[in-house]
Amino acid sequence: METRVATVGIIVEDTESAESLNAILHDYGGYIIGRMGIPYRDRSINVIMVAMDAPQDEISAMSGKIGRLHGVTVKAAYSSEVFRDA
Repeated sequence: METRVATVGIIVEDTESAESLNAILHDYGGYIIGRMGIPYRDRSINVIMVAMDAPQDEISAMSGKIGRLHGVTVKAAYSSEVFRDA
């Protein structure tokens, strides 16, 4: 299987979407290396960074699902190297 390392940046402006967001992240948990969440109270938003090692189509699928949530913005940045599991 070919995988890429990626970071997925998520901005949550509508906390009503948090439960759905967490469900999506749970579904892709097997690919998640780490996750960091920062509540930015001064701006009433939450900033989340997720590091993943997954097939590119899985990263894209997860990002697409997150991007359809109300009040949530997502962007993914991919490593240039493709890894192959033995």
